Amino acid sequence: MKKSILSLILFLFMVTSSFSSELIDVVNTFQADKTALQNFYPNRESEEYYVRFSKFYSDWEKTVKNIDFKSLSKDGKVDYLLLKNLINKENYFLQIEYKGYKEVASVLDFSDDINVFIKERRRGKHPVSNQLAKAFDVAANNIDKETEILKTKPFKDWFAADKAAKSVAYFNQSLKEAYEFYYSYDPNFTWWVEKPYKKLSEKLKAYEDFLKTNYSQTSIKDDGSGIIGKPIGREAVIKSLSYEYIPYSPEELIAAAQSQFEWCKKEMIKASTELGYGNDWKKALEHVKDTYVPAGEQPQAITSLYNQSIKFIEDKDLITLPDLTKETWQMIMMTPERQKVNPFFTGGWEISISYPTQDMDQKDKLMSMRGNNPNFSFATVQHELLPGHNLQFFMNSRYKSYRQPFDTPFWMEGWALYWEIILWNKQFPQTPEQKLGMLFWRIHRCARIIFSLRYHLGELTPQQCIDLLVNEVGHEKANAEAEVRRSFASGDAPLYQVAYMTGGLQFYALRNELLAKGWTEKQFHDRVLKENIMPVEMLRVLLEDLPVSEDYKTNWKFSTDFK
Repeated sequence: MKKSILSLILFLFMVTSSFSSELIDVVNTFQADKTALQNFYPNRESEEYYVRFSKFYSDWEKTVKNIDFKSLSKDGKVDYLLLKNLINKENYFLQIEYKGYKEVASVLDFSDDINVFIKERRRGKHPVSNQLAKAFDVAANNIDKETEILKTKPFKDWFAADKAAKSVAYFNQSLKEAYEFYYSYDPNFTWWVEKPYKKLSEKLKAYEDFLKTNYSQTSIKDDGSGIIGKPIGREAVIKSLSYEYIPYSPEELIAAAQSQFEWCKKEMIKASTELGYGNDWKKALEHVKDTYVPAGEQPQAITSLYNQSIKFIEDKDLITLPDLTKETWQMIMMTPERQKVNPFFTGGWEISISYPTQDMDQKDKLMSMRGNNPNFSFATVQHELLPGHNLQFFMNSRYKSYRQPFDTPFWMEGWALYWEIILWNKQFPQTPEQKLGMLFWRIHRCARIIFSLRYHLGELTPQQCIDLLVNEVGHEKANAEAEVRRSFASGDAPLYQVAYMTGGLQFYALRNELLAKGWTEKQFHDRVLKENIMPVEMLRVLLEDLPVSEDYKTNWKFSTDFK
């Protein structure tokens, strides 16, 4: 009887906690306004762009401040805090970029008259073509003069040089769009402007190439790895953590990851001993790498792993897996170009398989096959498909989809990583090879926290990060290079690699709190996916109905121990 009453109370709580938020239209309007402005102001390296978006965020700060926080429901209060946080975060990084732009904006001093032409094109104003042709000629000559001056005044570092080159590239792109609007449609414009434009465009490209390399020789851009990233520095790392509602310092996260790293090694030695390799877990890992399937058979291996994990999860009734999501996932093969950045398969609406192609070098083929052997993939098929990314995408498109702007890898990657922890704890891996495969990825996630944070703190170079993955984790060299390239040179957010294990630990801690209050695992898992994406601490506020204030700051010291 007591159990039935408790279940009823939990059911009523879950129902009443999922009412609609009063801020759905507000959040949707914010996102729609931002998209409209991004479409109208495509030159993201211009004074016009930075000024307009500074005003956009300032206006929205006032809009949010005028909302009566106390009158909102719990969902509304959480959305209020999430929107306020998003505005502050985006504006913070905008101002960093704006500051960098202002330091190099003089490289475009010749562009004032042409910018007027670009702006007036948006409304189709008829240009005075002979005057515009003259302005193009003058600008081309000024570029030559400016180049000679800058040769004697290189930028202080490659960051500034890169910003200057990017500003010129964006300007050239905007000019091209405006020119092509009139070219051929306006005979007078075409007659006057065609040759001056071609000359100016060529000058701009050469100017861009010059600016990229015009920096002090004391500033090192490439450490020899060929991977070019931009460490954001300690202040921005700490700010980024606060925007993700992570109340730990980077040093505390690194220390926690190192502790977890040592736990993984001990578990790997246990599995290594089962295989007869004793303490030499690296040798055992080499054995596991050689369990790869022949070229052409990887799709079948992935399907087999998927079927094993789904049967295990459903037999234990851990989560609701809608029939449609099981019906509609599919595979694609990853291109060789993408494999240089993503050496392992990725997922979402579909699973993208990384495996050798005909034109790869023989050495690269073998590294790809060894790095994607079925035992390594044992932990990650469910990470990419069900109940990981594929299920996340499926549910996010159906429940509270207005929360998509609150996207964070701590929720997206954290949830998928959380399932690796859960399945390990429920003894999903049975053989020592399967255990080593899952532990390889666990230790890799720990290493991601260590190398990515230390890189952004200025303590490691990309090559040192590669060496760490090869020597301490057991990666194939090419796969380690691709992993580091993805981390720093692919456009991922600076904390993206930190988010896997950290977000997974947040979900694990939240699960333990709710199970202690009487929730079942299935109730917890199903509810999470009906709230959509957000920082896990804010999800905790919703699921546990915790009090929040208008000036709420991160304060949840979740456990950094996954055992």
